[in-house]
Amino acid sequence: QVQLVESGGGLVQAVGSLRLSCAASGRTFSSYIMGWFRQAPGKEGEFVAGISRKADSTIYADSVLGRFTISRDNAKNTVYLQMNSLKPEDTAVYYCAAAQTLMISTRTKSYDYWGQGTQVTVSS
Repeated sequence: QVQLVESGGGLVQAVGSLRLSCAASGRTFSSYIMGWFRQAPGKEGEFVAGISRKADSTIYADSVLGRFTISRDNAKNTVYLQMNSLKPEDTAVYYCAAAQTLMISTRTKSYDYWGQGTQVTVSS
């Protein structure tokens, strides 16, 4: 089992940047696919980015491609989401999640463990 704790959210102006972190407990962090999801008020949750166990593969939602970067440090049991050129439509609660699937999945049902979320608000 793994416990996930996100941090780094906040209020930022449009075109600004934020870096989210997700710290994982346990000694098996490197055995999990990691993903970031987000949910805006009144909308369904959506996949943002995912990263493989060895960080040799990443996947991004079209809406964030070229602006967001997911990375991980297995020695620190942490996954990151660098968000640049933020837009008001990026406003949401951001969640990190861990999956035991063979490959990166964009489906929420594939992820077994979730953090509590961190709020990101982008003002225009």
